[in-house]
Amino acid sequence: MANKTIQVTADVLGKPQQFTCTQGQEQELYDAVSLLNRRVEEMKNRSTVRNEHNALLMAALHLCHEVNALNKDADNTSSALKTLCEKLSSTK
Repeated sequence: MANKTIQVTADVLGKPQQFTCTQGQEQELYDAVSLLNRRVEEMKNRSTVRNEHNALLMAALHLCHEVNALNKDADNTSSALKTLCEKLSSTK
């Protein structure tokens, strides 16, 4: 059975925007919008960026940087776990 998609309205930078998401994932969408809005405000408050477009760009870049760092950490952890499993298997 295919997942049903629904229309959701969320305020991005104070303006209502329409999004499509899988039914049951609405809260994750709202959480993501909330995080983005907070990050844009942080960019506007802690730098000379006052233009919403530039603040949005900076927030997106910061979030992408964090995702890349988390992915790298996950890869390193996965590699370390694989090595440990191999060592455990070889001692049996």
